[in-house]
Amino acid sequence: MAYSVDLRMKAVKHYLGSGHTFAQTGQIFGVSATTVRNWVIQYEETGDVSNKPLERKAKKLDPEKLKAYVREHQDATQQEIADEFHCSNQAVSKALKRLKITRKKKRAA
Repeated sequence: MAYSVDLRMKAVKHYLGSGHTFAQTGQIFGVSATTVRNWVIQYEETGDVSNKPLERKAKKLDPEKLKAYVREHQDATQQEIADEFHCSNQAVSKALKRLKITRKKKRAA
């Protein structure tokens, strides 16, 4: 559950100003002690309690390398791409779908 920045700041300021424990502060604001602790740590490190931005990256396939490979090897099947990148056919399929690239599944006989 995402809590508002206003609630987070109130909880942090209350904790820092009142001398209450994390558990007591959490009970007052209706959140867990761990949540209050995390907010206080974040506030002390950054001076801000807003949501941290999500940083996600492709785990198996680098999108740029995959695009370059597909450009160079236009006739490659998904299985051939998977073999090249040492991953599964399904991983290639999902990565290509994210990149909005459609591929043929097998070679014409």
